Amino acid sequence: MKLRTYLLIANGSSILLILLCLLVSYIKMFLSLEETIWLGSITVTAGVLSFLLHFFLTRPLEKALLRITEQSRRLAEGDFAVAVPQIGPREFHMLASQFNEMSRKLEKSFRQLQASEASRRELVANVSHDLRTPLASIQSFVEALQDDVIKDEETFQRYLRTIKLETKRLSSLIDDLFHLSRLESGMEEFRPEPFYADSLILETLQGLTIQIEEKQIQVAVDIPERLPPVLVMPEKIRRAIANLVENAIRHSPVGGLITIRVEETDDSFIKVSIADKGEGIPAAEQARIFERFYRTDKARSRAKGGAGLGLAIVRAIVFEHQGSLGVESAVGQGSCFWFTIPKATPSSRTGEGPYKNEIVP
Repeated sequence: MKLRTYLLIANGSSILLILLCLLVSYIKMFLSLEETIWLGSITVTAGVLSFLLHFFLTRPLEKALLRITEQSRRLAEGDFAVAVPQIGPREFHMLASQFNEMSRKLEKSFRQLQASEASRRELVANVSHDLRTPLASIQSFVEALQDDVIKDEETFQRYLRTIKLETKRLSSLIDDLFHLSRLESGMEEFRPEPFYADSLILETLQGLTIQIEEKQIQVAVDIPERLPPVLVMPEKIRRAIANLVENAIRHSPVGGLITIRVEETDDSFIKVSIADKGEGIPAAEQARIFERFYRTDKARSRAKGGAGLGLAIVRAIVFEHQGSLGVESAVGQGSCFWFTIPKATPSSRTGEGPYKNEIVP
């Protein structure tokens, strides 16, 4: 039975009961026949008018319920672009408003699930590819050594070096995946401490001396005097700086120049910039450069050894410190990656900041 039919039956039954009671009362009052007929006619007319009024007043309720029912059916079928018009009494307005809000939240959640699923598939595909490449190389060289097809010592040692390099590459990829997973899941406790940016940069460069010398890279460091300390987790910021410097080394020509600059942006943050003279990044791809496994040139990046995780790790570390980051680049003119980290001031509060995490293309 429909709600409106139920309400009309209930209303009609109550009116009929009232009419019967009134008619019995009229008879018991010992009125004349004419008076009884007159009063009875008025009472019946009032009852009919009341029923008709109730009939038309329940129409908006039925219409609103039908709309909500129809939209609920569409929502159950997976159509989240639904909206219920706010008609009828105030309670129905509230119900329609809450229904529409629920529909918007479901649509947002569904889109996030779709994006997450697409990201998961892409992650699995990229990880599989990047794991398969060194594994296949190691397997082929090991099989060649096992078959005793290598006779001269120089080739034998070259095969061993290749196996060692591929093993190191594989270990580095697994380490990056593990580190990025911990950063994005928030598993690691965030306990920043005051530290000087010049020490972070110099210590990081010392660990990259071999890579810098192998490619004959010139490094210019510009750090102002009396720079205030920053509020960071030193190991993580060293990792972020190292990833950016390694990226600059990877994309710089032999004998190229890398410039590292530190400057104060305002009363709360310090900006670290790392610029190279490499091939540059197309403008259309700069917005995605910090995504996991994203490469501007897939073949060239894999040939240079990049797994596409370094910049994603930088983003996770900087966001954990409530900073922002970005890239300025032009094809053929090099790239400048930068990020901000908070100063160690009395007003500094871990886990909070005046700026939202953002990537500035």
